[in-house]
Amino acid sequence: MRVSLSVLFLIIGQLTASAQSIPHLQKQGEATQLIVQDRPFIVLGGELGNSTFTSVENMEPVWPKLKAMHLNTVLAPVYWELIEPEEGKYDFDLLDKLINEARKHELKLVLLWFGSWKNSMSSHAPAWIKLNQEKYPRAKDERAVSQEILTPFSNNNLQADAKAFKALMQHIKQMDGQQQTVIMVQPENEIGMLPSARDYHPLANKQFNSAIPTELMQYLQKNKDILVPEFLEVWKQNGFKTKGTWEEVFGKGLHTDELFMAWFFAKYAEAITKAGKEAYPLPMFVNAALIRPGKTPGEYPSAGPLPHLMDIWKAGAPSVDMLSPDFYTPDFEHWNDLYVRQGNPLFIPEHRFDATAAPKALFAIGHYEAIGFSPFSIESKPNPEKEELGKAYQLIAQLQPLITAHQGKQEMDAVLLDKTKQLSTVVLGDYEFSFKNSYTLGWEAGAGEEVWDFGGAIIIQTGPNEFYIAGSGVVATFKNQRQRNKIVGILKNEEGVFENGKWRVIRHLNGDQTHQGRHIRISHGDYSIQRLTLYEYE
Repeated sequence: MRVSLSVLFLIIGQLTASAQSIPHLQKQGEATQLIVQDRPFIVLGGELGNSTFTSVENMEPVWPKLKAMHLNTVLAPVYWELIEPEEGKYDFDLLDKLINEARKHELKLVLLWFGSWKNSMSSHAPAWIKLNQEKYPRAKDERAVSQEILTPFSNNNLQADAKAFKALMQHIKQMDGQQQTVIMVQPENEIGMLPSARDYHPLANKQFNSAIPTELMQYLQKNKDILVPEFLEVWKQNGFKTKGTWEEVFGKGLHTDELFMAWFFAKYAEAITKAGKEAYPLPMFVNAALIRPGKTPGEYPSAGPLPHLMDIWKAGAPSVDMLSPDFYTPDFEHWNDLYVRQGNPLFIPEHRFDATAAPKALFAIGHYEAIGFSPFSIESKPNPEKEELGKAYQLIAQLQPLITAHQGKQEMDAVLLDKTKQLSTVVLGDYEFSFKNSYTLGWEAGAGEEVWDFGGAIIIQTGPNEFYIAGSGVVATFKNQRQRNKIVGILKNEEGVFENGKWRVIRHLNGDQTHQGRHIRISHGDYSIQRLTLYEYE
């Protein structure tokens, strides 16, 4: 059968267009963007409680709550035990219902594969896995006691999980490849070893007493100049050795136990991710339970995709697109600063659904140019229409075209302020902005409280002297950081909204709203957007 060149080019063009239309990640300047249906997409998400979507009926009261909070994406678990209740027999009925309901409510989905591990444990593995421990062995602690954790050193465990995950991705492609409701997938959930720092199964002990894998050592030597300092110091203290067992190269201690486990967890996650991407190459990420203060490996889930183990995970799992933090600890900036090293895109798939979520969403997306943000148990609030998260998401949704246009170009930033951090400085173009928590003015209820509400705002530069500021609980002053002799004033200050991508002015702000031209302010609880034009005089 002969095919004309024109038909051949048409087929190639269609295949290329199809490949390009799959949700994917791409760079814009220094930022990484998630592209969905050929447009940059910011995940304004919320993660469902682990057992919420067990039937369509259970979700009926949930969908309106999600819309009331202006979500565009739901993070939802997919359970291995329900997908493959019998070995080799798959049931995607519940998943199909979830996808159809999400489409009906015009929401995207990020699916969380609860496969070999969920919160370190293997609670969602199928019964036929759990009941056959000889074929599908468990991890063991230092006393050789089996744990509710599938060992990552078993090829049987790996192949069973990879086969199921690949079947899942094949089904998603077949069912959703055109409509693209599912935009990202998380293989496994909060991988980590408990209550020991490492696995003591005989398969694990054999690897622990063997030579460091050549693949890992070659990566470390090649990337020595950019390794994260926490890991580099561990390697340095034992003399930068390049051959030997794990303890010979890195020394004895819990730190080496954790490095060892991180490598084999990463290799396992790589095999799962690679199998899934062979079927349908959506962006994929792994998430980590962060370390609580004072805890050691095994007291926290040892060897997960944590920032001090970033080099091990990147070496072992190159098919994984992002390492992502789950936040149930303070120090939001500290942990995010660690996660964005080495060009790792920031995506926050899970955050405690508390009063700080709204300003932190603004800060993550504005300062770190994050792909998205998602509080956990998003359906748990009784009055979702009153949640500040929804107000913040509404602002980000309006600003999304501006945000994505300016990502990676050093034309956008954000601030996060409370009582311990009352001031933050932002420099954009010629101007230096000094942002303070608006409680510092002493005018608002709450200013006298011992603990202050967080204030947060995004600022975007759209011209030499034009800026948009969106958020709540902030006050800002400004100066020309290059020509200090000039006084900077407010030429125009407007409060408004974006409707169909066009700016509509609600109020021209002056007088008391700008402190007679001396600052701009958005009070706590008042989530709004202001457009600011500056000028100089002497």
